[in-house]
Amino acid sequence: MDLRKLKTLIDLVSESNVSELEITEAEGKVRIVKGGGAPMMAPVAMAPVAMAAAPVAERPAVSAAEAAASSAAAAEAAGHAVKSPMVGTFYRSASPGAKPFVEVGSVVKEGQTICIIEAMKILNEIEADKSGTVTRILCENGQAVEYGQTLLVIE
Repeated sequence: MDLRKLKTLIDLVSESNVSELEITEAEGKVRIVKGGGAPMMAPVAMAPVAMAAAPVAERPAVSAAEAAASSAAAAEAAGHAVKSPMVGTFYRSASPGAKPFVEVGSVVKEGQTICIIEAMKILNEIEADKSGTVTRILCENGQAVEYGQTLLVIE
């Protein structure tokens, strides 16, 4: 992760009501925790974890986040994943009760607005970065999304 991105994330945490932010990317994992006045950055190393197979009765239930992550990984294999460029709240339409920008089966063109992410009271229009047909919408209206989270899939 480059220093500009880290500085931007630190500034976002310090200016918002968020007390902790954790981001995982291919290069590793970064955790930013807001302390008394300024955020502290705590890098977390990615280490392989070896676990013995537990009996079926003792295995914990899969959390919603793990289920979403696995479905997002499966979706990426099936088409082009449109990922969130920021942390915020996902909205499918411009206003409550308005028609959604896209539905499953909608044909989109590159540059067309496909959703909105609200971050720090600013509505950011997210545009399709590829032309094609929307095959899956992986976020619910009003759902909090993370940086890099798959929003929808275009084929």
